[in-house]
Amino acid sequence: MPDTPPIVPARPKNAVVILLDSLNRHMLGAYGGSEFITPNLDAFAARSLRFQKHYAGSLPCMPARHDILCGALDFLWRPWGSIEIWEDAITVHMRQAGITSMLVSDHPHLFEFGGENYHTDFTAWEYERCHESDPWKTRPDPSWLGAPLFGRVHMNYDDSRGYFRGEEDFPGPRTMAKAAEWLDQNAGYHDRFFLFVDEFDPHEPFDTPEPYASMYDDTWEGPHLIWPPYHAAAQQKGVLTARQGQQVRASYGGKLTMIDHWFGKLIDAIGRNNLWDDTAVILCTDHGHYLGEKDIWGKPGVPVYEPLGHIPLFVSWPGQQARDIRALTTSLDIFATLVDMFGLTSIEHRTHGESLIPLIENEATSVRDYVLAGVWGREVHMIDGRVKYARAPAAANAPISVWSNRWSTMPAGVNHLRMPRPDDRARLDHMPGSTVPVIRQPFVEGDMLPYWAYSRFDGNHLYDLHNDPTEDENLVGQRAEREAADKLREALKQVEAPDDQFQRLGME
Repeated sequence: MPDTPPIVPARPKNAVVILLDSLNRHMLGAYGGSEFITPNLDAFAARSLRFQKHYAGSLPCMPARHDILCGALDFLWRPWGSIEIWEDAITVHMRQAGITSMLVSDHPHLFEFGGENYHTDFTAWEYERCHESDPWKTRPDPSWLGAPLFGRVHMNYDDSRGYFRGEEDFPGPRTMAKAAEWLDQNAGYHDRFFLFVDEFDPHEPFDTPEPYASMYDDTWEGPHLIWPPYHAAAQQKGVLTARQGQQVRASYGGKLTMIDHWFGKLIDAIGRNNLWDDTAVILCTDHGHYLGEKDIWGKPGVPVYEPLGHIPLFVSWPGQQARDIRALTTSLDIFATLVDMFGLTSIEHRTHGESLIPLIENEATSVRDYVLAGVWGREVHMIDGRVKYARAPAAANAPISVWSNRWSTMPAGVNHLRMPRPDDRARLDHMPGSTVPVIRQPFVEGDMLPYWAYSRFDGNHLYDLHNDPTEDENLVGQRAEREAADKLREALKQVEAPDDQFQRLGME
């Protein structure tokens, strides 16, 4: 008798991607954390493929979303911005293929200058208002005294906070509840769908109601410290005391536990709508958040150490048993996986991701040899699964250019932190893989730069992540650095990085 051909499992019909912002991998029980309670995330991880070497690519918030929704690195070309005219978000191709896409989010950067067009090609979208910088209200609610006193410059959140009456009024819980409601109303109606839940928690402000507010620090007196400083050596330099640092960290933990609770309600909706058998469910983040590791707080101008760049990824895939996957992966690969899963074939712009399906279906043990990561204007990182190499500018942080036809950066609320307009030094160039002209604006030492490029550098960094996971021993100056520098140079050539990046990094 002829051999029976192997049964090829059907690809999932649908995808649900849940992005939690600033989700610290090392604080999750599934990755060995025990400081905070995350029962629903841990239960989801127990049924999922758990990626052990997953890294951020472009940082911070909007660049990371560009990685996921467009599949292309942008930190080598620009600091922060919308979808450019030479590229399309994955939702454009889904629409062409007849796939329904839905965005549910409370992420304010998606709806402000510099991020305002990522939502437009979803079939539909819901925006739950009033997280962090969202300009939702022009005055506090005079009938409610629930807003805490923050003791700092007035922010939009101060006006919004008093309108929350209970836990269910906070933006994170509302976002998760709205996503669960969408599943209840739409699962089984659409032939194929993509639900993207872009949830801003546990990002600051680390503001929660009781019992979460005091859950991990019940002896603190006074208003909770919900706004972490963005500072390196913060305790050493007296920016905050050890006791204040404990309170900031505990406040993050309270928010993590709160959003874990509401994440559980979304997972319940997936179960009651019988989606586990035909839907890929992906839990990811954009980056971590420093909470005192190496006395670093927030996301200041330092190399991308493990707490920030080594991020969680859980994938529940129909027909696949829970297990660990130790291959090197990055956020760009989520885009490539969705393209592969949905059979999208019309991607025109150059992308940098690799589909994870060969790993998921046990057909491969690796899909890439390295990850490039970084923040525009900062160090450029190469991670190969064994070492991390952070290459700093060789001298001044110049030359460097911004490549963009949508001239924007992170709205910082302070005029001098906005990106200057192009001037007569600008010229037209082309992005790799595109013939669309793009404005290339060069900067030199002394020019005003976007916010993220402002900080000092302390040279190159090289760490053996296998033997030194806490990155305590810098191996620069040794033979290993020459080998890492060669790998980084080749990786930059592979993506056709701008020539001024090679000059800035002293890698010509």
